[in-house]
Amino acid sequence: MEHRVVRSGTWLYDESVPRPVYLVQLDYDFWYEVAKADGMLQPNEQADLNADGVLYYVCFRDVPPEPPIWVDSPGFASLELAAGHAQARVPSPITWASRADH
Repeated sequence: MEHRVVRSGTWLYDESVPRPVYLVQLDYDFWYEVAKADGMLQPNEQADLNADGVLYYVCFRDVPPEPPIWVDSPGFASLELAAGHAQARVPSPITWASRADH
């Protein structure tokens, strides 16, 4: 099970305090694995990865380089959907870093 930050940015809390946001690619379904570990899977429930075998999640805190990590969103099949969800969750525009700045 691996993760990697694929996009990072900042948004302003109270219009003045920069706060981080990260889009993280996981090669597993985070919430499926949590439910599995807690013995809470529904009968026949399966992980819901995209065609590339990954999902994208939003993190509103620093992402450690090594597991474990925690995510702040459901999994999304695309980076664009995860970015849209992140923007919908904060009250100011997210300023995304260029890909080279990760």
